[in-house]
Amino acid sequence: FMEKQRCYMVIDMKSFFASVECAERGLDAMKTKLIVADPTRTKSTICLAVSPALKKLGVKNRCRLYEVPTNIKYIIAPPRMNKYIQYASNIYSIYLKYMSKEDIHVYSIDECILDVTDYLKIYKMRAIDFAKLLMKEIYDNLHIPSSAGIGTNMYLAKIALDITAKKSPDRIGYLTEEKFKKELWNHRPITDFWGISKGIATRLSKMAIYDMEGIAKYPEEYLYKEFGINAEILIDHSKGIETCLMSDIKAYKTKSKSISSSQILPCGYSFDDAKIILQEMITEGCYRLEREKYVTNLINVFVMYDDDLITVSHASKRMKETTNLNFIISPYAVKLYEEIVDKCRKVRRVGFSFSNLLPIQFEQYDLFTNIHKVEEEHRLTNCILYIKDKFGKNAVLKGIDLFESATARERNNQIGGHRVG
Repeated sequence: FMEKQRCYMVIDMKSFFASVECAERGLDAMKTKLIVADPTRTKSTICLAVSPALKKLGVKNRCRLYEVPTNIKYIIAPPRMNKYIQYASNIYSIYLKYMSKEDIHVYSIDECILDVTDYLKIYKMRAIDFAKLLMKEIYDNLHIPSSAGIGTNMYLAKIALDITAKKSPDRIGYLTEEKFKKELWNHRPITDFWGISKGIATRLSKMAIYDMEGIAKYPEEYLYKEFGINAEILIDHSKGIETCLMSDIKAYKTKSKSISSSQILPCGYSFDDAKIILQEMITEGCYRLEREKYVTNLINVFVMYDDDLITVSHASKRMKETTNLNFIISPYAVKLYEEIVDKCRKVRRVGFSFSNLLPIQFEQYDLFTNIHKVEEEHRLTNCILYIKDKFGKNAVLKGIDLFESATARERNNQIGGHRVG
């Protein structure tokens, strides 16, 4: 790399959850046929991870269990989210042996972006050798295989990981702006590039653009007309340009805050049963608001049906109150649900979001609100949170949680909707 030119690295664990399960069994993750999925659920359950050996046989990551060919013998490992979090923490600790946390950005549980610019001088190493050092230490200590992308900016490092590293025997890719143009300008499909979804690709195809060179050479005014301000990102990325620095990521704060939650149900739920699920989720959402000391005045509810997992029915409501109390928010959510849901269809996914979050000091009610009840509910909520923190999430339950269709008790023992292990 040229002097003063930055060097970024993105390191990703290969099929992380599956690799952890292989490591725990003393098996080689690159050779073992293993799937991480909950066998107690239906065959429609999504596989959380598929080992590299199965991927080579054409089994797609995040497939459903019934989609795995019946002629392939494989191990099914129930998910253990606590175990994966512990491994991720151990991997992060390895990075910290060599770098400051200010130069590390956790992109996901199994992927980190590293600004290694200054460390190459400190350790007197080439970027590729530093990548090999980190990857080897992760494997020697945890038996988790990884791959890496190296670039002169974060975007190129990510593309080097996602595209170039897959073709490299040492699972390390390297890109500069010129190398990007030479090797990947005509790469297809264009959706392989970070930030280009199927929707964007479809819009580009209507302009007869199918690769990055097509974007780079297309008249910019037409791209801005089609994509608005987002055209700037497309144009820069088509040329391998990215101006964002690690310091920008560390300093970034969202202008507006929101929280959301959704559940994919194990089967189609009736109108009334799915409503119970939503009410449980709203309660937990209100607990979270109280815990984090936020209030909201905007709620959104959405559902997807068992016979159509693409179309979303949703609606939003701005409340008169700005609050985090369940006894006020829940009726709004139930009303929205009853307005948008088709009673004749089975619900397969249900979710909500609270938007426009404000610090709790902005809590506001109208003249007809019983303030004594508000104060009482706050005390009760905080008491419940104290008990849950001390004795577990299932230490205090509502009557609705005991319905046969309710899921709160089970989900209280999960992380991200999956078994803790």
